[in-house]
Amino acid sequence: MNKQLSPLWTHLTSEARITGTWRSALPNYQNQPSPCLCACPVNGRIAEWIKQVKDGDVYGAWVTLTDNNPFPAIAGRICHHPCETSCNRQDLDETVGICSLERFVGDTALAEGWAFPEPTKERSQSVAVVGGGPAGLAAAYQLRRQGFRVSLFEARDELGGLMRYGIPSYRLERNILNGEINRITAMGIDLHSGVEVMDRNTLADLNKEYDAVFLATGASLPKRLPALDYTQSWVIDSAAFLAAPIDKQQARTGEHVVVIGGGSAAMDVARSARRLGRKVTVLTLEPEGQLPAQKTEVDEAIEEGITFVSAAMVQSTKGTGDGVTLACVKVEFTPGDAPGKFSVTPVARTGFDLTADTIIPAIGQDADLARWHGIVGADGPVVGANNNWQTSTPGIYAGGDVASMSRFVTQAVGMGNDAARSIAAALVSDIAAPTPANTDQVGYDRINTAYQDKHARIRQKFTALDKRLEGFEEVQLPLSAEDARTEAMRCFSCGACTFCDNCFFYCPDMAIIKTETGYEVDPDYCKGCGLCVAECPTGSIHMQEDTTS
Repeated sequence: MNKQLSPLWTHLTSEARITGTWRSALPNYQNQPSPCLCACPVNGRIAEWIKQVKDGDVYGAWVTLTDNNPFPAIAGRICHHPCETSCNRQDLDETVGICSLERFVGDTALAEGWAFPEPTKERSQSVAVVGGGPAGLAAAYQLRRQGFRVSLFEARDELGGLMRYGIPSYRLERNILNGEINRITAMGIDLHSGVEVMDRNTLADLNKEYDAVFLATGASLPKRLPALDYTQSWVIDSAAFLAAPIDKQQARTGEHVVVIGGGSAAMDVARSARRLGRKVTVLTLEPEGQLPAQKTEVDEAIEEGITFVSAAMVQSTKGTGDGVTLACVKVEFTPGDAPGKFSVTPVARTGFDLTADTIIPAIGQDADLARWHGIVGADGPVVGANNNWQTSTPGIYAGGDVASMSRFVTQAVGMGNDAARSIAAALVSDIAAPTPANTDQVGYDRINTAYQDKHARIRQKFTALDKRLEGFEEVQLPLSAEDARTEAMRCFSCGACTFCDNCFFYCPDMAIIKTETGYEVDPDYCKGCGLCVAECPTGSIHMQEDTTS
């Protein structure tokens, strides 16, 4: 009788041992969204384009970026960057400088003269976009990319909306603004500047003439403080102040300016007044540390010599022979559950006076709903629109500040994108309607930080303080190409496979197969040990229950 050989000892291969029968779980390659992507107002594929910067492919990064945002150089300067607040890297050392990297890519594109391609397909359907601000321009861009005939109506002589008439040049250079806007209009958009859609009848006519209308007229009505007499010469509207040429700003402001408000617009007003040589005090309802303006804006304002009087409100004003006195009181501020919602309670026996030559209230603006009454319905202080930005009138869509209380430029861009995709899907059958984004994001616990060295963030430099107040030159300076690539290397690439081969090399059963597009798991041999998941630097593999047996 011949002795049977042990199957464990052989000079042959181990293919006969089907170890896959041992497992209860199987690794799954699935590029899940990073926290920065889930927080991004324009749904930008941040990990993807930052990897392209790492690889030295700045043009590819620009193409990826502009798939969702045609304004990378603008957004890289003024975005409120919720992506950075969500960045997993902050749990290791510091968040990645996503905004500064976006600016680097955007500035490179402008310097190199990169242009958007012509649409690959021309369509017969036409869309009217009413409003040339960030939401309107973003919608026009996305619609034109799909080949639709787009007509853009803007009441002012120049496009840009808030970006041009509400953000000073020390934050956003006008040649940068013009460059990114001109790149959109060069795609073949039918531009009607200085043409205002005045009322509901004009809007109804557009709805008959075009296959769809996108309403993006912004928020143009300044909110009013009951304690102020707006007929007095010493009260200046903040929007008018920011939109005015510098010489007119100079002529209308006295030596001491009190700015009322704690948001970005208030910071822009205050810092502009400082550049005119004025003494500036900012009066805010919110306590120190809770201002709605970006922290960097507040920090820079303080550096520039602006005084803050926080957690206080004006109760009355009295004109004097050479100025005005503001009777103020300290308050307890309680934030609400939505933007613009809050309550304040005056604190007894805390009254004090401020004196000034000029008061500039900057407490926000509302949408002009009366203009559209009878053609589109309202939802509180904004035009009512559903999840696809469709209003109550078929064919008319709305987005940006006119349809939302979100008051950031990139949020308006995101709304313009989404509305354009909804319009496109409604007009033609070969474009799919937008689907809800996957929010099952990769957390810090999924990142193998053994592959990451601690490295401080490379921060943008600033114009010297004494130079800032001499004019309106940009304060924040760009990253160099070397610094940008070094900063990009800090990105974890959360949830995105970087094809590092760790899973392939570390698999004890050789169950990982390399393909032309990535990796696959051979279920015959994977025993579900999870070593590939443990050694994945980016969290782009995870274990899931094996339901194949």
